Amino acid sequence: MPIDPLAPPTLDHFADLHVDVGTPQVLGHGPGGLRRVVPILGGSATGAGWRARVLTGGSDFQLIVSDTLSILDARYGLETEAGDLIYVQNHAVRAAPAAVMAALLRGEPVDPASIYFRCTPHFETAAPALRWINERLFVGVGVRHPAQVVMRFFALN
Repeated sequence: MPIDPLAPPTLDHFADLHVDVGTPQVLGHGPGGLRRVVPILGGSATGAGWRARVLTGGSDFQLIVSDTLSILDARYGLETEAGDLIYVQNHAVRAAPAAVMAALLRGEPVDPASIYFRCTPHFETAAPALRWINERLFVGVGVRHPAQVVMRFFALN
């Protein structure tokens, strides 16, 4: 039977990330909403046959659009145990009821099941073993804890 080129894509697990974050810097309200920058302090990534550390120095640029919606743009680096470097740019949507979002923005723990957190990470690397990630699309899900973001990324096939 021939392969249907328009069949829905399948998902293959790519990696789990634990990203340690610092105190948000609030830049104030602009025409699109409240701007915040959250420093990325480190963390870890685990994929099929590889492990990496999250490099210090990245940031999550956040736009709090309303009392229920945040648009996120995180940019940071990974260094694998083999010494290979990966650039990550992760666009995300985080939505929740107003009371839950307010607690989250205050840095309080919230029930992850009450938050819609979906993302589209993009990767760049020169590492021969991982070069294929330059040529694929990815999606992910996430959970925000007070000092850490936990995400699971999937390659679209």
